[in-house]
Amino acid sequence: MLKLAGRTAVVTGAAGGIGRGIALALARRGCHVALADIDEAALARTTAEIAGQESARSLRVSHYRLDVANRAAVAALPAQMMAAHGAVDILVNNAGVALGGTFLEIAESDFDWLLGINFWGVVQMTRAFLPLLSNSEEARIVNVSSLFGLIAPPGQTAYAASKFAVRGFSESLRHELADTRIGVTVVHPGGIATSIAKNARMPASLSDDEAAKRRTFFDSFLTMPPETAGEIIVRGVERRKARILVGSDAKYAELVERLMPVNYWKWLGRGGKK
Repeated sequence: MLKLAGRTAVVTGAAGGIGRGIALALARRGCHVALADIDEAALARTTAEIAGQESARSLRVSHYRLDVANRAAVAALPAQMMAAHGAVDILVNNAGVALGGTFLEIAESDFDWLLGINFWGVVQMTRAFLPLLSNSEEARIVNVSSLFGLIAPPGQTAYAASKFAVRGFSESLRHELADTRIGVTVVHPGGIATSIAKNARMPASLSDDEAAKRRTFFDSFLTMPPETAGEIIVRGVERRKARILVGSDAKYAELVERLMPVNYWKWLGRGGKK
């Protein structure tokens, strides 16, 4: 087991959802946490929640407003965190957004916006923190992909592209770092009850009613509490797992995709239509 007590973890997208769940689970194990998110008010609440726990009184907890798509801000972050913590052992790249619509519906600018956060944010954070992680006796990079990094349903071209990219980047990086003290974990959450569907961008061509219907449809599949997801992910990190599937839906989809790598949607799509 990887001992997390006394280590320091950086978590992006920590203001809510899965990121908050991961941060809470890390803190319960005595891990110092440096939290980053673009939503500064919600991030401050997460920080206060962790700092107020009995088990966290001896922990160093800091937070930073960060847009992971801002390369200059990402590049400046390691120095700020080192000033507060002195070391980094774990990097959790969790920040992400959603964009609904078919390839023909969504604007190129929206596609670029999503990739800037979901994929390039992961790449730039990894590039920025890799030198610090290499100083740890044992470090870990944890990249949060998605169920849609295992399967690619219609209407999710941008989101699936970004999450498959995170998966590919993570797996190749793991092989490159195999002879070092840095491990790489890729996480595939299924339907976690976060606000990602409610906050998803929709094509400008849709009416407000149609956009609301699509958000409601996808939100109906998000059922697992994010605190539960965070606990599952951190337990997987403790076990040094290379891949973590979160939820029965992710496990089921992964199995069907392995059995039917080309035609899986003929089977899985039936459930969506129902």
